[in-house]
Amino acid sequence: MNTFTSTISINKPLTEVYDFLADFNNHRQLMPDNIQEWTSTRDEARFTIQNMAKLALKIEERVPSQLIRIIPAEKPPFNLELKWSLSFNNDHTDILFTIGAELSMMMKMLASGPLQKLADHETQSLFNILNQA
Repeated sequence: MNTFTSTISINKPLTEVYDFLADFNNHRQLMPDNIQEWTSTRDEARFTIQNMAKLALKIEERVPSQLIRIIPAEKPPFNLELKWSLSFNNDHTDILFTIGAELSMMMKMLASGPLQKLADHETQSLFNILNQA
């Protein structure tokens, strides 16, 4: 399993960050511009990555104020897991976003850069959105 991580700290209460991430409808705001045809409910999202693949994801596990685990809702091009881990530290919430992907050597060469960029983009977008609120 190849792992891509990104961490941030947001000066917001843990419950506010968790509540935002626990609803898949909010995740559209975290996605880069190459994500198209987004449809979502609280528990699932479907979208197309421009010129690449269609994905359907679902929130598999919610641990209040600690963890949100996301897995494919349908067969993906490769095995994948996304995880938001949260912890409160003094006056801010620490967030670790992890993308785990089972990639062949060829896919690793092609996808490693974009997956790391996606992890960084999502955490930076979360930071920007919640710091404006």
